[in-house]
Amino acid sequence: MDCIKFNLLLHFYQVTSLKDLPTSIFEQIQSTNQEFIQRNNQLYIIGGYGYSPTAEDHITYPYLTAVNVDGLTKAIISGGKIDSYFCQIHDEKLAVTGGNLGYLDTTFYLAGGQYFEGSYNPGGPDFGPGFIQKYTDGIRKFKLKDDGINLIISDYAEHLDTNNLHRRDLNMAPQILPNGDLGYTMFSGVFQKHDDVPYLNSVDITSSGYKVNNNFDQYLSHYQSANIPIYDEEHNVMHTVFFGGISQYTLDSHGHLIDDASVPFVKTISRVTRFSDGEMEEVKLKIEMPAFLGSGAEFIAHSDASFLSSGILKLNDLPKQRTLVGYIYGGIKSTKENIFFNNDGTQSIANNTIFKVYLNQQNTNNDLKVKGGNVFQTQIYTNPSDDKIVVDFFNPDVGPITITLSNSNGEIIKEIYQGNIDQGKQKKLFEFPVVNAGAYFITVSSKINKNIKTIYVE
Repeated sequence: MDCIKFNLLLHFYQVTSLKDLPTSIFEQIQSTNQEFIQRNNQLYIIGGYGYSPTAEDHITYPYLTAVNVDGLTKAIISGGKIDSYFCQIHDEKLAVTGGNLGYLDTTFYLAGGQYFEGSYNPGGPDFGPGFIQKYTDGIRKFKLKDDGINLIISDYAEHLDTNNLHRRDLNMAPQILPNGDLGYTMFSGVFQKHDDVPYLNSVDITSSGYKVNNNFDQYLSHYQSANIPIYDEEHNVMHTVFFGGISQYTLDSHGHLIDDASVPFVKTISRVTRFSDGEMEEVKLKIEMPAFLGSGAEFIAHSDASFLSSGILKLNDLPKQRTLVGYIYGGIKSTKENIFFNNDGTQSIANNTIFKVYLNQQNTNNDLKVKGGNVFQTQIYTNPSDDKIVVDFFNPDVGPITITLSNSNGEIIKEIYQGNIDQGKQKKLFEFPVVNAGAYFITVSSKINKNIKTIYVE
């Protein structure tokens, strides 16, 4: 499993115009962060966020669109008309972007996500022209009748949980659970209800409901990225591999967690494993993505590999050799880790390379297991008695600590503290210097750990 390699794959396809599609379909399928799933020959697309010429604004689309995949493919290859292979229904409850769509026992599960209206900016809803943002805080369930011409939604229901389901832009993967049932796991996602950092716990979804798993923390993959669920039936073990993307934490060569609360792009390839007793562990593979890739990307299964209808790769059916299992397509390519607060539009592009993914069942002793508890857990707030900035953190080891304040270009503008500190909870106060408006970073670091927190100055 530690030998997943990438090679460039190039193909040329017939180009087909979308201009003949109905306007609502034409606009929706060009949006980003849609929810989708394919059932047999039908691809179902829900929501998505993008600019609507009709609305003259950026919106979340309130549609479910069904696509006849075989018919559309043949029409594209032959250069024929494509509009008859699309069908759409309007439903405001499906105006969701950044969630995930699953399917269990004839029921669709629309998990997490948000409604977003207006132009996004990292300064928040009250900065500039502003925007409207509302998390779904839930899992929306429904059945769908599709006769190829008409779509009818029925049996709509909803699980609401403002603390545990208040998450978006997450990975949700099909899973064979320890009892043999098919379900889904919502891995991580952003942002916590009361803190602008990713969730570390996960949520399991089955046909009987959902369950929050607070016994496992996922440190290495927090935003939606290309991923592969892999089931080892012989040992009843479920693996999920995540490729790059965006994460609050990275792992250095010694296995130490580096905490960056600005949640940067990463090159990390990680694996979360659920064992037959339900226990879970996370490891960092010894290889990495070739650049800051993976966020917003999708894994597409290779037709010759052995996958269940749910999209889970059957590990025991693979030969004991290097095997092509699929491809990574799309997503964002970033020029560096943090680009959100110093961006003129050139710092990232849509990735234009398709990568082959190979799996080789070999010894994984070189993979690094992730261990929590050695991070600073830094909190930043204002002391109301004197308006000083408080840096509150947990020091896992006795030793030298450095605390600095830097700008978005990485330039240190103030050294807050440098010296030896005992193990345990610590607190340092300092006066914030007069600076221009923008994002600034407080970094707490030792020989083996680093934690970065962001402060906004208006």
